[in-house]
Amino acid sequence: MKFKHNKKRNTAFLFECMIRELTKTVIQENLERKSTIVNIIKKHFSNNSILSKEMELYKTLNEKSDLDPTLAEKVLYEAKKSYQSLSKEAIFEAQSRLINEINKSLSKKVMANFVPNYKDLATIYQIFNPDSLTIKARVLLEQDYIKNISLKKEQNKMKPIDKLTLKTFINNFNDTYSDSLLFEQKELLSKFIVSYQDNGLQLKTHLNEELGRIKNKLKEVVVGSQLKDNKEMVKKTNRVLNMVESYRHRIIDQNMIEAILKVQKLVKEIEIDES
Repeated sequence: MKFKHNKKRNTAFLFECMIRELTKTVIQENLERKSTIVNIIKKHFSNNSILSKEMELYKTLNEKSDLDPTLAEKVLYEAKKSYQSLSKEAIFEAQSRLINEINKSLSKKVMANFVPNYKDLATIYQIFNPDSLTIKARVLLEQDYIKNISLKKEQNKMKPIDKLTLKTFINNFNDTYSDSLLFEQKELLSKFIVSYQDNGLQLKTHLNEELGRIKNKLKEVVVGSQLKDNKEMVKKTNRVLNMVESYRHRIIDQNMIEAILKVQKLVKEIEIDES
């Protein structure tokens, strides 16, 4: 079903674009830009702000899954009811201020960031703003939403890891690559183990920081270390750098974690070679 969607007036989309821009600055260690983005988010999405209240309603519909159809319908009804109580004029004015600050302090390109759940956010936007839809189109849209929210979205959830699987995973890694895990490897594994509890939020935050550290270390090999004259080493390092950069756009799974564990070991070996 096709419908009009003004993404610049989709508060959840704007928020996601900002978060993805923030992720870039963490990886690039651009502290000034990071500070600017954090300040914009705090300013426009502070507690009790109109955009914060709107975001909560977007989250209500976007994060629910595996619900009984009857319960899903009730959630949808209550969310729509709450949304209608918000001032549309206040939302529009707050969005305009946010968009203006993004354009002036950052760049219009921020809103070109890839947002994986864009379609879901667009659907919710249309549910909250159905004026351009016919009655039939509105009913079909809500039916599709209820159907989707009633199905468990396994691909978006972190699955718990049983002890046997985890032990096998760690033992295989140790047997193949090392006698013992490094501190940074243990830290990553611990975050991965419990990631299903909060749908991977802590893991994602930790990965942003760790990938930034790895990326900077690998760049040192290419341009700033005694190994820079080793063409083969530089070539391999650039290949790993590209791989690390690609992880920002991937769903976190066991294969990805295992690959990062290997890169962590590589970085440690580089540090030893340089010492």
